[in-house]
Amino acid sequence: MRNVSLLFHDVYASDPAESGFRSPAADRYKLSLQDFRAQLDGLANLTNLRIPDPGSRLPAVRLTFDDGGVSFFTHAADELEQRWWRGSCFVSTDFTGHDGFLTATQLRDLDARGHTIGSHTASHPPRFSTLSAARMCAEWSDSRKRLEDILGHAVTIASVPGGYFSSTVAEAAAEAGLRTLFTSEPTTRVGESFGVTLIGRYVIRRGHPADMAQRFALASSWTRCSEWATWNAKAIVKPILGPSYARIADWLLETSRPASRQASAGSHTNHA
Repeated sequence: MRNVSLLFHDVYASDPAESGFRSPAADRYKLSLQDFRAQLDGLANLTNLRIPDPGSRLPAVRLTFDDGGVSFFTHAADELEQRWWRGSCFVSTDFTGHDGFLTATQLRDLDARGHTIGSHTASHPPRFSTLSAARMCAEWSDSRKRLEDILGHAVTIASVPGGYFSSTVAEAAAEAGLRTLFTSEPTTRVGESFGVTLIGRYVIRRGHPADMAQRFALASSWTRCSEWATWNAKAIVKPILGPSYARIADWLLETSRPASRQASAGSHTNHA
């Protein structure tokens, strides 16, 4: 089994609006606390699994969390630590301290507890790969500087928002001083572009089976192949639909949701 990276977002106790961005698109990636625990328990049942440890030769599963929602502090980090694990939290720094997002104090605390804090750009723009190179570089640089000011040490790791990756995204990250970039491509291959290490991830979504994380971690998993095919199909559709992609995805999700959940929808739709 090669190293596998998993992508989580927010975790909530009773309402997805508790943490992170508020929209139907964002809600697709939020897990209830019960469902999150079930995914972690599935991973814990793999006897040959480790969470990255430089001294170990066993295959690893990296646990990453995008957006910087407050639930990484209130729920996720505690659940990981109970299992002697640590995660990587990627923060959209323009939202730091806002309602539903991590504060500077919480980021410092998580950093001191051994979790990795990285950039998820400053403003989490929609369709990040369509921005100018200068704007991309500013997004990475501003976010990185803000995190370094908060944490007091270098930050050279980041993740791409919304799954919108391109070689220009990697080049801008390199210019901003980043050295490791997590994408949303479902692969275990590790690549490199402009001196930046590229690591793909398998996304855990709301509604996935309780053992989905475990399936992704297994070497012979058919689930990985299915996820790769779906991701590549979306990669074809996204450029064709352009800005309409997020609106259509939101509409499809909204029409399938119970009426009691529709009232909690907000306005941010920057997710793949």
